[in-house]
Amino acid sequence: MKFDIFVLPFLLGFTFAGVFLSLRIALWIYKLDKNEKSNLRKHIFSHSVVGSLKEIFKEVLIHCRIYKTNPLLGYMHMSLAFGWFMLILLGNLQVKFFSPDPINPPFYPIFLKFFEPVPPAFKFDKIFNFLMDFFLLIVLSGVFLAWLKRFRKKAFGLKQVTIHNRGDKLALAALWLIFPARLLAESFSSGIYNNGSFLTGSLGHLFASFLPVNAFLYPAWWIYSLALGTFLFALPFSRYMHIPVEPFLILLRNAGIKDNKQIGTFSKAEINACSRCGICIDSCQLSSVLGINNIQPTYFIRDIRYKTLQNDTTENCLMCGRCNISCPVGIDNTGMRLSRRIIQNNYLWNDYLNFSTNVPGKTDVLYFAGCMTQLTPSVKKSMANILDFSGISWDFLDKEGTICCGRPLMLAGQLESARILIDKNISLIKSSGAKTLVTSCPVCFKIFRDDYNLKIEVLHHSQFLLRLLEEGKIKIQKSSDNVIYHDPCELGRNSGVFLEPRKVINYAAELMQTGYEKEKSLCCGGSLGNFHLSESNKKNLAIDAIGKMGIHDADMLITACPLCKKSFDKVTEKPVLDIAQLVSKNLIKRTVQEPKIFARRQETVAYAK
Repeated sequence: MKFDIFVLPFLLGFTFAGVFLSLRIALWIYKLDKNEKSNLRKHIFSHSVVGSLKEIFKEVLIHCRIYKTNPLLGYMHMSLAFGWFMLILLGNLQVKFFSPDPINPPFYPIFLKFFEPVPPAFKFDKIFNFLMDFFLLIVLSGVFLAWLKRFRKKAFGLKQVTIHNRGDKLALAALWLIFPARLLAESFSSGIYNNGSFLTGSLGHLFASFLPVNAFLYPAWWIYSLALGTFLFALPFSRYMHIPVEPFLILLRNAGIKDNKQIGTFSKAEINACSRCGICIDSCQLSSVLGINNIQPTYFIRDIRYKTLQNDTTENCLMCGRCNISCPVGIDNTGMRLSRRIIQNNYLWNDYLNFSTNVPGKTDVLYFAGCMTQLTPSVKKSMANILDFSGISWDFLDKEGTICCGRPLMLAGQLESARILIDKNISLIKSSGAKTLVTSCPVCFKIFRDDYNLKIEVLHHSQFLLRLLEEGKIKIQKSSDNVIYHDPCELGRNSGVFLEPRKVINYAAELMQTGYEKEKSLCCGGSLGNFHLSESNKKNLAIDAIGKMGIHDADMLITACPLCKKSFDKVTEKPVLDIAQLVSKNLIKRTVQEPKIFARRQETVAYAK
């Protein structure tokens, strides 16, 4: 017999979840454009899909990224995902070995020990029974750890855990019940038929010694089926939607499909692939420093998914990218947040666009200071000094400070205003005939590099300074100063420029390690992307960051962002220098005839802090 009424809760839940997920993913694929569909199809039916399958195994089943965050947390996720996967796989293989039927109903392997309490003998029977008990024990250990995490989160490397909604709570309760119920059902069966291994067999003998296991057997299978059915019904409306969607997201990502400043199929897959694990909460400085625990990606994405998103949740973010680095699913949280801002705030700031500017002359190198550098004149003066000293042909794009790159408008969601500004800047850049554009502000560097589609080279000034040093166009003397370097969010984590600033610093001083470097760098708190923080909160973020970096052990702090310099200058008595200032003050005067500097320069401006 291959049916009993107790399987109905599981069967109905399985059917509902299967139909829901199939339709949802089919709709997402349907909404891809023609080229995206072609790219996805080519990826799936080519050798490149092997890489996606490896990533699915490593991150969906084993959870390697979470292991790197905390081994105990990684084991908890792995035991549930990989352990359950193996139970399903082994159960289906076991049926294939002895069942004469080529096709069996989906519930048959799940409730195998009910329908086949004394299965036909086959060669690997004992091995299968052992493995089934082994992986059931692995899953049960994960369930225990998941329960323990709610009360002992620090043991799992977490300061905060996610607050669940009703759908999450229902699915979680069902998940916690599934495997204890299976353990009892299979143990009672083993107590009657002696069909278990080291776990269910031992418990079965124990229960049979003092319980009427025949009376408990059928209710136990009912409870197991009800728990499974409840979980499957709740899955599409809970955080556990990530289980079937994350593999789909990996396929999209590796096929080169990604939304461009909009909520399309890729972003919808990201939204549903978020497991709300809570790791992003601790990585967010708004949480760890200011105690703001309701705007992190786990809640931002949840609110998008359930259509309850508020403007405060969208806009109260540093846009520093620390959550992107920590996310085990690899979700572009800042990109998604920017997309929501565009949706909410897409209107023109016409007054802001009515600017005038000087047209740069013909030159090889065009220097763009940027708004924040204009407000930090020591950086601008240092760069002018270095560029004059190098003897290269250069000119300002924004000498009078009357022009903006457009990135702040984008961060505010003013996409159309930013586009008008970008078009104006592109025409000015082209008129100069420059081959290289150099900017001091990482925010400007990122937008010029990523959004302008310029046909010329775009460099941050730290990269350009390294080139001048390596080509011998400038020389600097190395001091005995011990310095620490702060990676600006937009330059380091969000643009991948880590090596060049360190090489430049090593020309001029002794670079110390901080423990908060590169991808792990802390935001200075002065973010242009946050519209809700008070000045006191921004100051507290800067104080916390500079304290963790260990400024007291160094002679000075070096950064490569005028905004970071301004933020840190306010909270420490130690010197805070931009990398251009460090180079400018250590320039070695030429002993040979000075080269002719660009004619428009009237004077070489000395270094000034």
